[in-house]
Amino acid sequence: MMHHHRRKAVCKRARPSLAMRLVLLWSLLFAGLPAFAVLPFAVDGAALPSLAPMLERVTPAVVNIATVGSEEIQGGNPLMNDPFFKRFFNVPNRRQRRKTQSLGSGVIIDARRGYVVTNHHVIDKASEITVTLRDGRSLAAVLIGTDPDTDVAVIKVPAKGLKALKFANSDRLRVGDFVVAIGNPFGLGQTVTSGIVSALGRSGLGIEGYEDFIQTDASINVGNSGGALVNLRGELVGINTAILAPNGGNVGVGFAIPVNMAADIMDQLLTHGRVRRGLLGLVAQDLTEDLAEAFGLSQANGAVVVRVLEGSAAAQAGLREGDVLHSVNGRVVRNAGDMRTIVGLSRVGQVLQLQVLREGKPTAVRVVIPEPDTARVGGEDLHAQLAGVTFGNIESRHPLFGRTEGAQILELERNSPGRRLGLRAGDVIIGVNGIRLNSVANLEKLARARADGLTFDLIRGTTRRRLLLP
Repeated sequence: MMHHHRRKAVCKRARPSLAMRLVLLWSLLFAGLPAFAVLPFAVDGAALPSLAPMLERVTPAVVNIATVGSEEIQGGNPLMNDPFFKRFFNVPNRRQRRKTQSLGSGVIIDARRGYVVTNHHVIDKASEITVTLRDGRSLAAVLIGTDPDTDVAVIKVPAKGLKALKFANSDRLRVGDFVVAIGNPFGLGQTVTSGIVSALGRSGLGIEGYEDFIQTDASINVGNSGGALVNLRGELVGINTAILAPNGGNVGVGFAIPVNMAADIMDQLLTHGRVRRGLLGLVAQDLTEDLAEAFGLSQANGAVVVRVLEGSAAAQAGLREGDVLHSVNGRVVRNAGDMRTIVGLSRVGQVLQLQVLREGKPTAVRVVIPEPDTARVGGEDLHAQLAGVTFGNIESRHPLFGRTEGAQILELERNSPGRRLGLRAGDVIIGVNGIRLNSVANLEKLARARADGLTFDLIRGTTRRRLLLP
């Protein structure tokens, strides 16, 4: 009997309580989880993962940029902008201007010489540029050079007590790598956001002339433009440049210029004050499904050469109309935009190895990027009323490039006779005295062929106009 009670008592002690069963269940459920699941409980005596140490080293190299400039006020009665109306009614040629201000960010890339990289659109048309450092110092900056086609600009500040960022190799970036965007959105002070690399080699967005973006979901806002995109080691991998969202907001789609691309542009700006781009002298279009079927191709990836300019580097290399471009220096050409970007970002003298499909057969073509055609003609050499106008060949970033031949107005002085005539920078002259104009090379010859007057046929935007000079 005693033995029976003892066994019964032992059984009661062996049976776990409800509380103990809950503890066992909790242990079983969470024993296999990785360590980060319990990190919030490990705070006493244990350092939690943080980006703070890296940011403390990096943020002094990211600056705020404030600019002041001016622009002409557009609007009012459109007749007041018509030069013929103004001359007929003797309206004074007075243009109202208004003051403009902008905020952006920049990255110190050379502490010893005081060089700062930012976006072209941050400093565009600025008459004053002020750089504010992380420590609160405000420094006057001067413009060294700018490249609108890639949206990269370099400015210079007094080199005292500066800290620069180390460059990473952006070609080694992979989708999924962690990145941190640093800037000064809305002038509120430095802001840091984090995310991952969402995509690489983004182009065809119509944001800039040459596009090869890093796409990230790290929040990039208006004031972040020109700021730094860094990896977790604090190395610069890109320059924040744009967002793709309605109404200027942020929906997790931001873009940065790869630092390798920006570094090449910066080097040319520091060396020459501008970017020297050679042109191959060809016009290409996307390889559509219809064209692919016509060429007997299974996939519609590539660019089709539709025109080769006589005497150009493309012509000398043997490229022909109908050639399908598949790759350049091992990089796949997906469309005509890819081809334009690859060529536009290549240095003068660089050798390009093109893989081409010609009449169904793979062909290798070697092309050397030539020196850019820098021919310019001053308007004063053509006609007294064209003083202050500078003509040149149609630039690659102009909407009419590759679509027509002619000469572009590259520069136009503000109060020049040419401006009072109604000419504007960007106008393309396609004919002189009724004769078709091929390039700026024969502009002077055609303009002087007739002494009793001068007639320009020009295109502005989508409108064709005729200008008569007595």
